[in-house]
Amino acid sequence: MTDFEKLFHDNRDFIFRYLVKLTGNPSLAEELTQETFFRAYMNYAGLRNREKASAWICQIAKNTYYAWYNEHKKIAPLEETIDSGAENMEEMFVQKELSEKAFACLEKLEEPYKEVFRLSVFGGLSLKEISNSFGKSESWARVTFYRAKQKLLERMR
Repeated sequence: MTDFEKLFHDNRDFIFRYLVKLTGNPSLAEELTQETFFRAYMNYAGLRNREKASAWICQIAKNTYYAWYNEHKKIAPLEETIDSGAENMEEMFVQKELSEKAFACLEKLEEPYKEVFRLSVFGGLSLKEISNSFGKSESWARVTFYRAKQKLLERMR
């Protein structure tokens, strides 16, 4: 088994679950998982630190999702626009605006706060799993996640 095959077998389920959390759609997550590992395979030779390959794969998965999201965010699902009352439309607009502000504030967070927050909230990872992927202690992950939440709340105000 090659190094990349081992990396694939060790991380494929985790990446799939991470993308399901991000997308909320298992079939889309499967497609993005395939794209993630294709991109990883194409760039594997340039990977310098093989010990942190799982964090590298997570980064690729996140970037793959955001690339897909940026391509498709302008297309609103039909069921969102049909049969919606005026209050419901206003509520949807406020929620969308708040979500966009939260994502914009999250993007401005510095590392590792941004990545720890994403892995925990969107990826559904435990703080222990996050600490293992960064090669740090669980208390480091807990403190980093707490600080990320505080920074995000400050920026949202």
